[in-house]
Amino acid sequence: MNKIDDTSWSRDAIAADLERAIHEHRLPPGTKLGEDDLAEAYGISRTIVRAALLALSHRHLVQLRRNRGAFVAQPTPREAREVFEARSLLEPRTAHSAALRMTEADLALLNANIRDEHAALDAGENGRALLLSGQFHLEVARIADQTTIEAVISELISRSSLIIALYWRRRAALCETQAHHALLDAFARKDGAAAEELMKNHLLDLVASLDLRNVAPPPASLREALQR
Repeated sequence: MNKIDDTSWSRDAIAADLERAIHEHRLPPGTKLGEDDLAEAYGISRTIVRAALLALSHRHLVQLRRNRGAFVAQPTPREAREVFEARSLLEPRTAHSAALRMTEADLALLNANIRDEHAALDAGENGRALLLSGQFHLEVARIADQTTIEAVISELISRSSLIIALYWRRRAALCETQAHHALLDAFARKDGAAAEELMKNHLLDLVASLDLRNVAPPPASLREALQR
């Protein structure tokens, strides 16, 4: 395997790169994250790799198993329900607050995000589309200017990516484009009540698109996933 062409990898950079690969579903749930393989791929020491994996475990993206190593986390059906229940409690009110604070610059940013999401879907890059979908929700939380809630939503969205990777049964598990467009229209009108209701219904639709009895196929190899 060719090493990743960069010698400046820090713990945080490794963690961020692996997190992106997880969100884009290049590293599906259950993938073994071997320290030796990662150290070779990034051209760094196992000590840095170990620190990055520990950081990701704190975000519930990686599971550290005694005497077995590190694996991309595999949320249970119960965890999946709890994550989306938490999102349904937080994000509708956040959307309401964001609508009242929305600026033209914010609208332009969200609109660009939707365009990029469309392009990814059209190109068949479902993992990237999912990442962009999550970023849309994170931007809404940022615009609402509720720092503590934004941090919680960020973790919930990260965990949602794993849940969708394991349990999605149809393309609608990616945020449906019309749902984001409808939210954008409500934001443009500064209609907080409409934005709140739309976000609530949107999250319910996401849950309905999951089959919590289903388990994804075995993960691809780590070596293939980390190739650029």
